[in-house]
Amino acid sequence: MPESLLDSYTEERHPIAARVLANTRAQVALMRPDVMTDALREIVADLMSLDEGTRYFGEMISGVRIRYDLGSDHPSVGRLSGNFALGDGDAETTLFDQMEDGRAVLVDATDGAASAIAARWDIFVRCVPGRGGPSLLIRPDACIAWAADGEDLAGLDAALTRWFGPAGISESRSPDEAKRNPGTV
Repeated sequence: MPESLLDSYTEERHPIAARVLANTRAQVALMRPDVMTDALREIVADLMSLDEGTRYFGEMISGVRIRYDLGSDHPSVGRLSGNFALGDGDAETTLFDQMEDGRAVLVDATDGAASAIAARWDIFVRCVPGRGGPSLLIRPDACIAWAADGEDLAGLDAALTRWFGPAGISESRSPDEAKRNPGTV
């Protein structure tokens, strides 16, 4: 892993921590025993009775609303990934099954082109075929580090380098082999 990765921690996590602190302060403020806060609690209760309000507070409390600023405009980048089915044909598995060994996962929806690029980082990244949707590079902490729709591979090499350091082709797999056999799913 590149040494610069440690430097990204503060930049990435502090804005999220500031939001958590603001949320905690708001909850404490709502517990004040006075008539003004009683009125505010009633308004918040009304908001929570609406589907949109329930969704907003539920996503905020659960962390689903978290989006780290990783420098991408793609709406998935910086969000935490949920578990979802992966596989090609008869080989069924899930994202979290593929992450058990602590490696990142590249969900390749490009018929192997993204896997061919990621093969140079195969010690850190497991490539699996996608079932439509975007291609995704998912870090070991389940944060989506890169995403692209269709055959677009712009930024994949840079994302792999940012998170896993300079590329080094594994002696056991060439990029051509990785393209023919993108993963063990």
